[in-house]
Amino acid sequence: MSKERPIIFIIDDDTSVRRALGRVMTSAGLESRSFDSVEDFLAKSDLHSKGCIVADMTMIGMSGLDLKRLLNTAHSMLPVILLTAHESEEMRAAAHEAGAASFFRKPVDTQALLDAVQWALNERHPKVST
Repeated sequence: MSKERPIIFIIDDDTSVRRALGRVMTSAGLESRSFDSVEDFLAKSDLHSKGCIVADMTMIGMSGLDLKRLLNTAHSMLPVILLTAHESEEMRAAAHEAGAASFFRKPVDTQALLDAVQWALNERHPKVST
């Protein structure tokens, strides 16, 4: 029986954020893949993969929030953690309504993010060990 490791999909239009988040995931023993847009992620990924998405809430083109809504429509179980540099109550409410696993303001506390990723993985795949 093969054990598919969960993948943390990092989607952000800022290269430095993608690199930093990738290093955080690697340091925690998690496999990650980075994308500079939602469209790039959609072109190269399976919406029914085992893992978690960490995405910027606002980007040119499709946003992380748009992606979460698309995943809901596609009945994908991939949890989405949304990040934003410009938090507002409206954004927080929209993330909650869409069913985001977590919502963080940038710069994000890395331990809080890792805790949220692990929680999201365990919620969707209770026997996941990293």
